[in-house]
Amino acid sequence: MQKLTYGLIGAVLSTSAYSVLAKDKLPALNLDTQHITVSGLSSGGYMATQYHIANSDKVVGAAMIASGPYYCAQNDIGIALGQCVNKVDAPIDVKALSAQAQQWADSGAIAPLEGLKNSQVWMLHGTADTRVNSAVNNALYAQYQQWVPGTQLTYVNDQPFAHVFPTLEQGGSCTDSASPYIGQCEYDAAGELLNALLGELNAPDDELTGSVVSLDQQAIAGDNASTLGDTAYAYIPADCAAGEACRIHVSFHGCNQYADAVKMAYVEQTGLNQWADDNQIVVLYPQTKKSLLMPMNPQGCWDWWGYTGDQYATKNGPQLKAVDALISHLATH
Repeated sequence: MQKLTYGLIGAVLSTSAYSVLAKDKLPALNLDTQHITVSGLSSGGYMATQYHIANSDKVVGAAMIASGPYYCAQNDIGIALGQCVNKVDAPIDVKALSAQAQQWADSGAIAPLEGLKNSQVWMLHGTADTRVNSAVNNALYAQYQQWVPGTQLTYVNDQPFAHVFPTLEQGGSCTDSASPYIGQCEYDAAGELLNALLGELNAPDDELTGSVVSLDQQAIAGDNASTLGDTAYAYIPADCAAGEACRIHVSFHGCNQYADAVKMAYVEQTGLNQWADDNQIVVLYPQTKKSLLMPMNPQGCWDWWGYTGDQYATKNGPQLKAVDALISHLATH
């Protein structure tokens, strides 16, 4: 199986610019866990959509870069590779995928789809992206059009970006889909998506007041974290650490961007922390790991095709439940 189709994205390690607090140093936080926002790149974009759709009763905004519609892979890696990444062998049946979502909503496996009408949604696909076909991202947009009012839906698809997380000046080339897959695009995707999801925010200054804390995913989420890495990270601004009311944003990395592979690259370089620091937002960065045995996940992707079981896209999906546990831990520690 080819690396560039199975593994949606990679990254390289970066030099840490943050202090990382030990797991036992987590401050008491006053978090709003009923108005969560999420974002993700590539396989992380798929995960952001899954978490949003499954939990639209508490997720009020989702931002996806270079990904496709909810349940695109239909619990089948063959469909995933044939329709949901860099090629579309047959047209994506968005209505059928959405019908499955409705069935799960009716059974209570995901939140009622009516809740999505209260969401803000932002998505981006670069015109130079050859890793995820534009038709795949267009299908995601078409799917959300069924559920979210047009005034709350933003689709940026006219920028000459490759398969990268666009930033003002971090990462590598913006026009080459190469590590670290964070591109110097003179475009602040972090600011664009957070402002779209949360309303007009304070522009970030040059100083970071907060710290990155580490979270023991195995201890916090138990068996639901069996396909995840040992450690997740969260950026906590000083105001939040002092107990002020704060929102929470969850950012999902792409394949080959998990911390064991890239150290702190994704945690540090997207620009999310800079915006969070001046707007009382805690940013959670859960982490996957690679697996060369069953379940097969050699690139450390988030599960958007079913390697954790057929409930992966619902509230019963182990990875979604693990993220729930991490959020709860941050809020109640």
